[in-house]
Amino acid sequence: MVTKFKNILSGIMVMAACTIFPGLNQATAQKIKSKKMSQKVLFVVTSHDKLGETGESTGYYLGEVTHPWAVLTQAGYEIDFVSPKGGNPPYYGDNTEDLINQKFLADKKYQAKIQNTMTPSEVNPSDYVAILYAGGHGTMWDFADNAELALIAQKIYENNGIVSAVCHGPAGLVNIKLSDGKYLIDGKKINAFTNEEEIAVKLEHVVPFSLETKLIERGAIFEKSGLWQPHVTVDQRVVTGQNPQSAHGVGEAVLQELKKL
Repeated sequence: MVTKFKNILSGIMVMAACTIFPGLNQATAQKIKSKKMSQKVLFVVTSHDKLGETGESTGYYLGEVTHPWAVLTQAGYEIDFVSPKGGNPPYYGDNTEDLINQKFLADKKYQAKIQNTMTPSEVNPSDYVAILYAGGHGTMWDFADNAELALIAQKIYENNGIVSAVCHGPAGLVNIKLSDGKYLIDGKKINAFTNEEEIAVKLEHVVPFSLETKLIERGAIFEKSGLWQPHVTVDQRVVTGQNPQSAHGVGEAVLQELKKL
């Protein structure tokens, strides 16, 4: 009932604006209404399912989607999903003891969404107040060089939105450039899955590049904590988390940044 009342009130305000300000046409009024109601966040997940030449599978890491998803949906935000190839993306890390994972896997609405991700060409950046690049080793093969995804993130950021990423998700940040030609992360505090953590999982020679090193090459001021320690960094509407243990904190940090908009 409260939600219905708010929607009715919003419509009355738009009509009133058109009456009080004759120069404000219906299209402009609807745009104002749409902006006020814009509560959508775009999650990016990998389409890549092979862990180099190891013969093992990969994809996005489930908890790095589910924990930010839980924080943001509980706060009233709608989540959409995009992947480089669209469709049903591969995933791993289904910890059955993680109740948030199980809640996400049982959610029919969001299972329909994640199993039918959009392609980048289907995304309208102006629909979103934030973008979040979820991690998982698959991202190291198909995030960095995807120009369409980089352009989506650039437009969201330059529309005063939030750009965020967790674990290997910052692979999607390395080639994002702003309209002035500078890299998005240049001069900003950033963190991500560290070189030490990559060595600890014995994949430093499997991934196509060192994420920490590449971010530093792009001008990032790289922050990090010890192995598997939660670490979330926020700088100028860019939110990054170090590892799976940081996923929930990334969701909370994104929410706090959204409250400032």
